Amino acid sequence: MPKHYFLRMCWGLLILPCLMSYLAGQPNGKSRVVAPRAATGGRIEANAVNDVKTAPILIEGNSGSAPLRAQILLDRMGLSVGEIDGRIGKNTFRAISGLRAARDWAESEMIDEPIWMVLNMDSTPVLTTYEITAADLKGPFVKVPKDMMAKAKLSRLGYATPMEALGEKFHCSSAVLRALNPKSRFLRPREQITVPNVRSPIPTKAARIVVSKAASTLAVLDSNGKLIAQYPCTSGSEHDPLPIGEWTVSAILKNPPFNYNPDLFWDANPKQTKARIAPGPNNPVGVVWIDLSKEHYGIHGTPELATIGYSESHGCIRLTNWDAAELAGIITKGMPVLLKE
Repeated sequence: MPKHYFLRMCWGLLILPCLMSYLAGQPNGKSRVVAPRAATGGRIEANAVNDVKTAPILIEGNSGSAPLRAQILLDRMGLSVGEIDGRIGKNTFRAISGLRAARDWAESEMIDEPIWMVLNMDSTPVLTTYEITAADLKGPFVKVPKDMMAKAKLSRLGYATPMEALGEKFHCSSAVLRALNPKSRFLRPREQITVPNVRSPIPTKAARIVVSKAASTLAVLDSNGKLIAQYPCTSGSEHDPLPIGEWTVSAILKNPPFNYNPDLFWDANPKQTKARIAPGPNNPVGVVWIDLSKEHYGIHGTPELATIGYSESHGCIRLTNWDAAELAGIITKGMPVLLKE
């Protein structure tokens, strides 16, 4: 083989990955900036999470201290990322999209310097110390079965463990709690643990709800049309599509039971019967049911926190329990609800 041919082939092998990367950033002939992958290492260290100088460029898949910091700061702005897990995923970018839209900034598939400048305007430590109380450990704690008929036999669908309860209180996964407190078993009253310093209840009353099927978000607007909160949501499926249109809030039920009717679920076991499922955070509709004027449809919580924004629903709009509870506190009966593509 001629030497010059061999050199050209080696050069081609070197340049090909760069060319493919470049072409991947040219959707529909339009150029875009592709962010470099941040070297976050996946580790969560409390000092780095609290450090206002922790601000690397982040893209989907990054994990560790910087992603955790970004998620908590977004949560504090009322831009929920769903379950805070220390990993940049679709729900984090849904929150970032809300931030960019509110400032009329162009979309971008990264958390960059301008975003960090906005987030870090909040200089309050994003981690705080919490003392486990006797109430946190009281229970009763029970492992909730998946089968609906087995669920119907329980008197309450509470938390399975104290850690699960603490995770919901601080909007985070059990993995984040363990990473922040590697020596804790979360079972001792008066033990001090490190937790995300999440948002306080939103004081502003809402005037309108807008659910976007395409964006998988629920936006809460005030009387001037200004965004006051945004939550990732799961809405509808091929079998139970989201009922597009204008509806209203007809009722707000906190800590509701769930009246299961297998006739309304396309994937129900044909041997199942109608049943009343007791209230509790692990109830199929979580801690809140917001009834809509469209029969059989509503906005509600869910015990399956990690699925929000990623899976399908039986037509309703699902939020994390804490987002649903917050929403219930700032809306009123009769409020307009727009469900759009």
